[in-house]
Amino acid sequence: MWISSSGIEIEDYAFFNLRGDLLSFPTSHEKHKPSFLNFGDGYLRISCNLDKEDISLKLRWDRFLCHTQGFAWIRILTYHKLEFVEMWRTRFVIYWTVKSDNCTGLQLQKSDSVKRAGKQKGRGERMKERDAAGNGGGVRLSSVDHRYSQWKFLIPILYDWFANHNLVWPSLSCRWGPQLEQATYKNRQRLYLSEQTDGSVPNTLVIANCEIVKPRVAAAEHISQFNEEARSPYVRKFKTIIHPGEVNRIRELPQNNNIVATHTDSPDVLIWDVESQPNRQAVLGATVSRPDLVLTGHQENAEFALAMCRSEPLVLSGGKDKSVVFWNIHDHISTLATQPKTDGPGDKHNESPIIQARGVFYGHDDTVEDVQFCPSSAQEFCSVGDDSCLILWDARTGSSPVVKVEKAHNADLHCVDWNPIDENLLLTGSADNTSRLFDRRSLTTNGMGSPIHIFENHNAAVLCVQWSPDKSSVFGSSAEDGVLNIWDHNKIGELSGPSSKTAQGLLFRHSGHRDKVVDFHWNAHDPWTIVSVSDDDESTGGGGTLQIWRMIDLIYRPQQEVITELDKFKSHILTCSSEQNS
Repeated sequence: MWISSSGIEIEDYAFFNLRGDLLSFPTSHEKHKPSFLNFGDGYLRISCNLDKEDISLKLRWDRFLCHTQGFAWIRILTYHKLEFVEMWRTRFVIYWTVKSDNCTGLQLQKSDSVKRAGKQKGRGERMKERDAAGNGGGVRLSSVDHRYSQWKFLIPILYDWFANHNLVWPSLSCRWGPQLEQATYKNRQRLYLSEQTDGSVPNTLVIANCEIVKPRVAAAEHISQFNEEARSPYVRKFKTIIHPGEVNRIRELPQNNNIVATHTDSPDVLIWDVESQPNRQAVLGATVSRPDLVLTGHQENAEFALAMCRSEPLVLSGGKDKSVVFWNIHDHISTLATQPKTDGPGDKHNESPIIQARGVFYGHDDTVEDVQFCPSSAQEFCSVGDDSCLILWDARTGSSPVVKVEKAHNADLHCVDWNPIDENLLLTGSADNTSRLFDRRSLTTNGMGSPIHIFENHNAAVLCVQWSPDKSSVFGSSAEDGVLNIWDHNKIGELSGPSSKTAQGLLFRHSGHRDKVVDFHWNAHDPWTIVSVSDDDESTGGGGTLQIWRMIDLIYRPQQEVITELDKFKSHILTCSSEQNS
């Protein structure tokens, strides 16, 4: 903050967006609040008040004297000193130290002790920004950069297709929507994601059109040539819905992929018909879009646990009130598209139709983090929570648990998925860095969780697990370590032995993200194509990364089939070589 003539030096910072609006000035000294005057013609002008004396600073963007990880220096002409400016894709932060010596006025210097300020984002308490000292600081970032460099070098070898899309704002969820078009070399499909902002613009639910290159079409040299800071030509925003609060989770209705449910920081679940919703401009002060339905029943915030039934239009949710809530929206979804959408200043959130819960289920002792329906039964479902429990429910038998697995993991459970092909298999992920495979016919031993296998390869909390829609033994797990692993539990034991360093069952390791991978989704229309998103606040200072990728099929096809193909390829190379020499 600005100091008085007493000579005491105090440091502070201020947030501005690139339009020049002051976003935040965290100080109790309101009289010292700076006001932004002008940002144009290469100049930045800020006025402030120091001891009741108005002072105007005129700053000029000079040549970048230094540019690393989005940081830049600017030259201050008035006082010929350097001031530190941190560039964050859509806003910048000015740090200053002010000295008053009653003689030369102000001197602006680089402030080394001011820590980066900003909104902490993530999955509850677990996804707050980790303290740099506690996580190795620069050592960790160096390790991530080294891993990323190695991965990028191997892209042409490991991937059949890859697309990298820079996100101005992080997305905490990503889901495939309906397929729109099939062509010779690529398909077009809807993609749902979100924009989790800092408040300078509204939070949004984004509907994008995505072009997916078909297998064995993309050239190896093309997929490895991308700019991490650029948007992909394969992903184009189609529509924006201004969301009332952050979008923590997105789930599509299997019977109609144009209907999606979202979780935000409130007790309600919001239902959207994304095709009939009007396209909105996400500008500061814009009114929120009106949900098509609002599902009520939670007593406290329900932020993450959300699922839609495969066979019927049923919705499941879990929240901080330790409950699992169940809704039937069958009688309402047929009329969604016909409801008028007149979003504007007069619209109110409570004008949306409200649907009461069909059932509320209690059995957890802490926040419910994830829920999932049984693939073949609309009345059976499961849930996991911060109490380390996995619970199976049956709505036909009442509101009490059918089976409660105590201590399914050694820490909070974050995620669960039910195998869509083999219904006896359940998959869980936890803050203990592991994924565990359970058989519902033998979930416990002596009252404790008894998994078939524990999958260990992540170095941080597992945030998402999901079965492949195409192969019953294959699943993915993503974690806060920035890695998305693909596993095949049928391969457990294949590489056993003292010389093997490969984790049991590990099929593929996607290391393209440089920060926590908060969500991913297999593509049901192209089963080996995956979309994944990471929240990059810790590694790059803001924003996120969306990646669409498909590993080369030589990795997962039957071994003998791959060998046969490689032998043919070898013969082809030898034939071409002999023809050149003759």
